[in-house]
Amino acid sequence: MKKQVILLMTDSTRWDMVGAYGNPDMHTPNLDRLAAEGVRFDRAYTCQPVCGPARCALFTGQYPHSCGGWTNSVPIYDNCRTVGQRLRDNGIRNTAFIGKWHVDGGDYFGTGRCPAGWDPAYWYDMHCYLQELTPEERRLSRKSALMEYRNVDAEFTFAHRVSDRAVEYLARHAEEDFFLAVSYDEPHDPSLCPEPYASMFRDYDFPAGENVRDDLRNKPRHQRIWAGERLEEDRSGLRVRARWYLGCNAFADHEMGRVLHAIREKCPDAMVIYTSDHGDFLASHRLFAKGPAAYDEITRIPLIVSMPGGPRGERYPHPVSHIDLAPSILAYMGLPVPRLLEGKSILPAFGGAKERMHDAIFMEFGRYEIDHDGFGGFQPMRAVFDGRYKLTVNLLSDDELYDLKKDPDEMENLIDREETAEIRDRLHDRLLVWMNETRDPFRGYYWERRPWRKDAREAAWDYTGWTRQRENEEYEERQYDYDTGLPMEEASRPKKTGPKRISGEELRLWDARRTGESGKEGSGA
Repeated sequence: MKKQVILLMTDSTRWDMVGAYGNPDMHTPNLDRLAAEGVRFDRAYTCQPVCGPARCALFTGQYPHSCGGWTNSVPIYDNCRTVGQRLRDNGIRNTAFIGKWHVDGGDYFGTGRCPAGWDPAYWYDMHCYLQELTPEERRLSRKSALMEYRNVDAEFTFAHRVSDRAVEYLARHAEEDFFLAVSYDEPHDPSLCPEPYASMFRDYDFPAGENVRDDLRNKPRHQRIWAGERLEEDRSGLRVRARWYLGCNAFADHEMGRVLHAIREKCPDAMVIYTSDHGDFLASHRLFAKGPAAYDEITRIPLIVSMPGGPRGERYPHPVSHIDLAPSILAYMGLPVPRLLEGKSILPAFGGAKERMHDAIFMEFGRYEIDHDGFGGFQPMRAVFDGRYKLTVNLLSDDELYDLKKDPDEMENLIDREETAEIRDRLHDRLLVWMNETRDPFRGYYWERRPWRKDAREAAWDYTGWTRQRENEEYEERQYDYDTGLPMEEASRPKKTGPKRISGEELRLWDARRTGESGKEGSGA
């Protein structure tokens, strides 16, 4: 059987903006049908709730702090390989990326240049799209208000042009193995979409949870600063309106429907994955957009998978992460999962297995964007979620613990509660281990020494004293151990400090070699 994988991706789609997740008002019939044909993951999470870092993690299989792309406008490391490169280097010659990339370190739209690992004939990022427009059209393409005055033709939108190319790709490669990523910018603002979508949600009130009235009284300081004047608003009668955003969400479903129709017609045995990079607050917790927080509104994302011969209409209830998608794609293609990848293959869950794959999943935040300060600047955050409890450590602010079983709106911060201290500390220990395991460059004693952690170790300059070298041996020579200059034997190990003792055996071998060299020199003279 041919191995074909299509990854469909939207931007800023919350998990509850897909009808299959419980709100049929969202008008997403194509994604709902995909869920009916496959597995819906109820607790899927992004690695970082910002466009660039989320995508870096998804397409490299390494967390943003590991692959280099820990904020928008910063590229991944040049020795970091994407899933497209890994597939191509292992015989899957047809790998194409069509749509928003946001991994190259350029501006919002990208550079227009096809990176290694992808087919240049189909490369089409937002830079390419803008180059097709006149200067006047470019300006209008960035203004939501255009929909107040004119009907926007579907053909004018980025989504439609992305779908056109995807449909063409499927027709041309239907008889071959391939990996195709189809990445929409929609429904991210400016949320341009044609009628009837532009007016579909004109008078619609998005279901507002109790947390739209969160007063942030026992929440981190940086969240209160972020909320600003919203802290003083009377929200007793608040109506959450997002007509163009929700309309564009429905339009994105329509465009994906065109691609899904082509898949069913041309590639009926393909595996199809749908997800979004992150969500949007939509007034929850008096916050806006996305940023340095781990609330479900921005970190929990839709994930739907349909695979040939797989189950239909199933739900997977346990936590999974975007970090698992790259290893799962490689495993499905019959390739080994490299040690460097930091997630795991969740193919069994794709196939309907219900056993838990992770004891916990992890999220992070570094900075929203490197080239401006409109989103709080440097706000380092690390979070861990075990399926019920979510611990968030905000290094420069205050920390959070929520029981999502009792408090799904994440209103009651339990960080200082004695009754949950044991749970909190267990999650904290797990978080610190993960930071060491993934070579987090921001790790150090300050993550452990939080005000509520009564048994934290004393601050130490060398902290754990451990090192962990990269294991990228598919592409690099095994790295050399700092203490010996020889290839490392164990990637994770205590790093020696202070005087390095020399054994008698090492000296004997040194002397023997020197003596042998001297004898050769003497006889040659």
